[in-house]
Amino acid sequence: MRWTWIDRFVSFESGKSATAVKNLSLAEDHFADHFPGFPVMPAPLILEGLAQTGGILVGEANKYEKNVVLAKMNNVRFHREAMAGEQLTYATTIVALNETGAQVTATAHSAGELIVEAEIMFAHVTAAQLPPGTPDPKFVFRGEMTQLLRQAETVSRSVPN
Repeated sequence: MRWTWIDRFVSFESGKSATAVKNLSLAEDHFADHFPGFPVMPAPLILEGLAQTGGILVGEANKYEKNVVLAKMNNVRFHREAMAGEQLTYATTIVALNETGAQVTATAHSAGELIVEAEIMFAHVTAAQLPPGTPDPKFVFRGEMTQLLRQAETVSRSVPN
């Protein structure tokens, strides 16, 4: 199972906001077990998609020089399930950004209908603050995320100032 819960960015305004989409396909592993006969996207995976969208937004605001980790989520409200076959739109906006971290507001919609809303807190961590044995101190913005990072940069350049 892959652990990237964003398919692509559709808008990106550096240091301000980002919007990404996730297409929910019945072919994804989690739909087979959650729940048989009623294929819904597990709530934690929707939240992870919001966190990835917001985390990339925060990372890009710092030119990816700081590791951005999810610290906590506040005021999470689910309004309905997200079903296989739908497209989720993740919208995130930076509310506060400083040396220690960031606060982001986030929503997920499907066809204009609100699925979930949340406040997300991110922390900036140094290599020294990572668990012993972490092989790559820049682990957050490596691997599968690199393609999304390039895409975010491309979308950001296409947004007029």
